[in-house]
Amino acid sequence: MKKITEQNAAKYTLVLIIVTFFVRLLIAAYTGLGNGESYYFRGAIHLDWSYFDQPPLFFWIGGASIRLFGLTNFGLRFPDVLMFAGTSWLLFALSRKLFNAAAGFWAVTVMNLSALFTVGVACWYQPDAPLMFFWLLSTWYIVKVLGIGEEKPLDPKADKGKVYWLWIVIGICMGLATLSKYHVLFLFAGVFMFILTNKKQRHWLTHPGPYLAIVITIIMATPVIWWNYKNNWVSFVWQGSRAGTRDEAFKIHFDWFFRSIAGQAAWLLPWIWFPTIRQMFIAYKERVKAEYGFNFWMSVLPIVFFTVLTLWADLQYHFHWQAPGYMMLFMPLGFAIDKALNSRDDERRRLTRRWLNFSICFTTITIIVLGLHLVTGFWQSYGPKWVASLGGGKIDPTIQGVDYDDVMTRFEKEGWIKNPNVFAGSTRWWLAGKVDWALRGKKDIVAFNRDPRNLAFLVDPKTLVGKDCVIIGEAHAYDETIKADGTPFFDSITQLPDIPIIRGGVVEEHLQVYYCKNFHQSAKPLPDYPLYRQLNGLVPFGK
Repeated sequence: MKKITEQNAAKYTLVLIIVTFFVRLLIAAYTGLGNGESYYFRGAIHLDWSYFDQPPLFFWIGGASIRLFGLTNFGLRFPDVLMFAGTSWLLFALSRKLFNAAAGFWAVTVMNLSALFTVGVACWYQPDAPLMFFWLLSTWYIVKVLGIGEEKPLDPKADKGKVYWLWIVIGICMGLATLSKYHVLFLFAGVFMFILTNKKQRHWLTHPGPYLAIVITIIMATPVIWWNYKNNWVSFVWQGSRAGTRDEAFKIHFDWFFRSIAGQAAWLLPWIWFPTIRQMFIAYKERVKAEYGFNFWMSVLPIVFFTVLTLWADLQYHFHWQAPGYMMLFMPLGFAIDKALNSRDDERRRLTRRWLNFSICFTTITIIVLGLHLVTGFWQSYGPKWVASLGGGKIDPTIQGVDYDDVMTRFEKEGWIKNPNVFAGSTRWWLAGKVDWALRGKKDIVAFNRDPRNLAFLVDPKTLVGKDCVIIGEAHAYDETIKADGTPFFDSITQLPDIPIIRGGVVEEHLQVYYCKNFHQSAKPLPDYPLYRQLNGLVPFGK
């Protein structure tokens, strides 16, 4: 590649975006859906005002896509791949405005090299893709109206019409971000803190524009508010409970805290995470410069909030919740890379090139190897088996990214798929999602558990009373879950032969199968079970 300059940076950025776009289309089409994607799938075929654990926009977009491209992995994921291409260009454009064009190219390059963004955000059917896109689109117009990086900033009085129009557009973009994911709260807070701490920007605190944008955002969030009003504000209660200690006494957990930091570093890749997080401290130090001050406030809040939160709240493995903050830091990091590559210090230039070359090689090789293994399972035959234990168990963790098509094969063989008196179930929300995707939504599905999450709102169990159910469980499912969670709702439960999950001709996992007769309300009161509440005509969650 030629040296990246102000003249060729846009061209090379477009080439990078186009090449990675088509590579991701292949990944989207030929790799199976992960646990979260499968779980979200039913929301795309059952459109609603909003949903239990996420706002509705990505469900609506996914629903439109599968109706256009078909009920396939590609059809469900295509919008995310497309939006990430748009996100990449917006990141370039913002970096060019705040720093320079070369910084924009390197910002996009680093984002495409980080494990979190290059696959998790860019390929998977998750709410993060529309969030990132509308976050940066909102940021683009915010930067314009605030005059950051502008040769001639707008005058709120002389350019009154244009200023108000920009705030209206900002409100619309932030409304779409709000319909994507609740993280948009940090976008609001970041802009507010930047204005509050910058003397040249404080006049916006008394200007009607920002408040007009907030009103428009709230109006656009009406579907979320309305759905929650009808369902005991369950989304807000659920998300709020994750920030607390739930039913346990308050206690500081440094192990959760350091797990969060290590997880963020691993997802971003440690050699990318360190220089990225370093830019947050540099941005703070240089905050008197508008471009650095803006990036600092737009990045620090989600990163610090979700990391500090783990001191008392078990956020488990949600290391991607800090992602919007890291995305903003790619801009000053891109500028730092450009400065290093044009430095007079030979050693600095050489080390930067080696770092970039290593990162490019690592990410490329890893995606190729993991992609081939996900599709073919070749590692089971040719790779060392101990690698699977790195996932924390005996089963290869990549099996989560394999579609359980063998479940459909079994349902077709037994005649269950065409039997209107049989529905499907599981005792885990994520496994119910995997089964649901394997059956392509052709059967109603129920999660027999205290934690069915979104699935509790997508199927009405009262319509299933009197029918039989095929419950799919993991190994030892009866003793661990089905006995407690399933037996109260059926006359009898009979275990049938397992369903082997096969990849590349190798059996990698066994799913247990239980045929359950005559679904009914539990004779034993189970008020903490959403299913029990629904059969009594109540909303799934509440008192």
